[in-house]
Amino acid sequence: MNRTIVYLISEAEHNLRIEQYLRRRGYSRQNLTELKKLPDSIQVNRDRCILKKILSAGDELVVRIRETECSEKIPAVNIPFQIIYEDEDILVVNKPAGLPMHPSMKNYRYSLANALVWYYQQQNEPFIFRCANRLDRDTSGLTVVAKHMVSANILSGMGYRHEIEREYLAIIRGRVVPASGTIDAPLSRREGSLIERKVDFEKGERAVTHYQVVEEKNGHSLVSLRLETGRTHQIRIHLKYLGFPLIGDYLYNPDMEWISRQALHSYRLHFDHPITRERMDFTAPLPEDMQDRFCWSTDPSGGCALRRTR
Repeated sequence: MNRTIVYLISEAEHNLRIEQYLRRRGYSRQNLTELKKLPDSIQVNRDRCILKKILSAGDELVVRIRETECSEKIPAVNIPFQIIYEDEDILVVNKPAGLPMHPSMKNYRYSLANALVWYYQQQNEPFIFRCANRLDRDTSGLTVVAKHMVSANILSGMGYRHEIEREYLAIIRGRVVPASGTIDAPLSRREGSLIERKVDFEKGERAVTHYQVVEEKNGHSLVSLRLETGRTHQIRIHLKYLGFPLIGDYLYNPDMEWISRQALHSYRLHFDHPITRERMDFTAPLPEDMQDRFCWSTDPSGGCALRRTR
């Protein structure tokens, strides 16, 4: 991975040291340490410079990122997936349900990471899997992946500061009352389980989810959810706590009449690009098992009966 980033220094940035400027752009100390090791990685007006150099308004600062390592423990496997957007810094993927993010002890060759390593191997490009927003195996939809160490670190900081806006769509059985609101209930790990979580007002970590009913039809509701925090299983636990658990959720509500996985889809991602700072906005339509089987219509007057599909 070779990436050259060019910054034009403004009047407001006059007299900053290079390291100060890059730290303000979101570079970590580790990023700067790695860049120091690379020849000609930092240049100002085409001259090689150290990070303590003082910048002047009008200077052209060039950062060259070179990565040659790959995710060695992740084998390359040709697995279909959909790319929504790609540039030199990030990749936005529409992950299908049933595809884990990472390999595991019992599932070493079937994950999004395996698929991406294969994708870049075909281009003779090294690739380290660095995902900014992880999705459960059976949750479909959008996830953003960093393509190099700097974009990865900046995205990580954005996630920590809740600057990546995430909207999900979910299907529950029944009518949600009230039709909109905020669930503010801390979460912790359930005793005796490595996977399950629970609402825990004594020892839990803060978790906040905002929800809004989009449509009601045939005894089910399509609900939009915005995450203020990103705890493990947050939406799944919060909807159950509200009294309206996701259908198809094998852990928290094994209601498999209409769908065989939790009916949850990462519908929208909204964030500033980690390098260019351009505002990015991506959406992914409901997948077939959530859309066609339930026949949700964007036209309120459109009629379509809910139908089982086996």
